[in-house]
Amino acid sequence: MRVNSASKARQRVLQRPFDAPASCYKHPGRSGVFCFVEVDVAPGGLFWWIGAGVLVVLELISGTFYLLMIALGFAAAAFAHIAGAPADLQFAVAAGVALAAVLLLRRSRFGRRTRKDAAHNPDVNLDIGQTLTVDAWQARRARANYRGAAWDIELAPGEPEDAHLYEITALNGSCLVVVASRRAAGA
Repeated sequence: MRVNSASKARQRVLQRPFDAPASCYKHPGRSGVFCFVEVDVAPGGLFWWIGAGVLVVLELISGTFYLLMIALGFAAAAFAHIAGAPADLQFAVAAGVALAAVLLLRRSRFGRRTRKDAAHNPDVNLDIGQTLTVDAWQARRARANYRGAAWDIELAPGEPEDAHLYEITALNGSCLVVVASRRAAGA
């Protein structure tokens, strides 16, 4: 009787859950047979939906649209899972849709960042937008004190020399390019 219960227990252990397909092989250097049971650990494509949700949250943190495009690939793979596609096809769908979405985003106006020249970018040069006074010009060039030092000043094309108060619009090396200040005209 005892032998019978042990063999039944062994049979229960060897049964595959939910009749899932298994891959078994005999390792040449070891005793016994090794089996890998293929079980759907994420029913309903839960893996893909959670992955898409995580990517959307990461996209909200990063502020780019690229992770959102990859999340679209994950959602497409979830729909492929619901349609009954095998795992390898789901990964192919995810990769294909994500790649296509990223390429389309790259070609759109949302995928390209407009880069300003550093000489004209106030985010790079904090002097841009600041004002200074220039007393005298010589051939549209001058020398003036700004931030406690003497700077070379160049007047932008088409700007008047009689404004006295000027706004910095660019830096050319150590030369400040200025225009007549709008603040002086409005005051």
